Amino acid sequence: MLFAKKKEIVGIDIGSSSVKLVQLKEIKGAYQLQNVGILPLPSEAIVDNSLMDTSAIVEVTKTLIRSLGVKAKEAACSISGNSVIIRKITLPAMTSEELEDQILWEAEQYIPFDINDVHVDFEILSSDLAGTGKMTVLLVASKKDIINEYVSVFNEAGINLVVVDVDSFAVQNVFELNYDEEYENVVALVNIGATIMNMNIVKGGVSLFTRDVQLGGNLYTEEIQRQFSLSAEEAEKIKITGVYPDQSKLQYVIGRVNETLTMEIKRSLDFYNSSADDEKITKVFLSGGSAKVSQLPNAVSQRLGLPVDTLNPFLKLKYSEKEFDPEYLQEIGPFIVVAMGLAMRRLGDK
Repeated sequence: MLFAKKKEIVGIDIGSSSVKLVQLKEIKGAYQLQNVGILPLPSEAIVDNSLMDTSAIVEVTKTLIRSLGVKAKEAACSISGNSVIIRKITLPAMTSEELEDQILWEAEQYIPFDINDVHVDFEILSSDLAGTGKMTVLLVASKKDIINEYVSVFNEAGINLVVVDVDSFAVQNVFELNYDEEYENVVALVNIGATIMNMNIVKGGVSLFTRDVQLGGNLYTEEIQRQFSLSAEEAEKIKITGVYPDQSKLQYVIGRVNETLTMEIKRSLDFYNSSADDEKITKVFLSGGSAKVSQLPNAVSQRLGLPVDTLNPFLKLKYSEKEFDPEYLQEIGPFIVVAMGLAMRRLGDK
């Protein structure tokens, strides 16, 4: 995962319901939007983070690349859920080079897989904590067979996979780009996809706590489908538009799912807060397609007693209004946060 030189790459987020692509150009320390697009995946193409229908995923990815006229041949993607293990560990203070030599041995104590079956990466968060001669390290491990599946899909789509990130950290990239005034505050970044919810609590560019939960926007679709005896396609449309003749019943159904997701968010954030001393969460930012669901931000805010905002990936991003319709960008904003965070990655990034 480590490379010698830096180069612009395209961010491609292969989610369980769609493929999202973002391409950025770095100009004088700022990012300018070059390309953005979304195409849906067939249902069951990805199940429980496993690529079940790779030919369909390849075709959708190729179609998206071709339709946007993307010429880049190198990409970043990301993983989450049971595809990745994230641990914050404390070790004797040492240099990055020394840790590079020892990381596999250290990681073996924290990873429930054969160390030969995983890719391991790390980031030193802080060193010599209060003169104790210790340091805090963020350890990230992913199973090689899962990474190989993604490499194969990208190869078949005609593009080289050169960076593999984690969904939560890609969201963090976008947050830090657009909300620098919140940089020193403790905030919770909650990304709600179709089948998985990523939570990342950050302060000052450091991830303090991460958790992935196997719940997501498909809960809305399934409940609407069940309550109104509709097809999955019809239920998905109603979830997105919020339009149905029996509005009171629809709002009741959505409210029940909002409560399920909100309780899961609260459980995770309470777990963090219970051991955070003075580093309490001050605000929550939602992203992912479900961030657009009616009343979810309000439900989260009321349950947590915290301000809640929908993360806007275009807040400080430069783009041409002649090439990109601002209304369209605002509409798709929550969906493409992970892809944008990936597009900010460069060859050689740690």
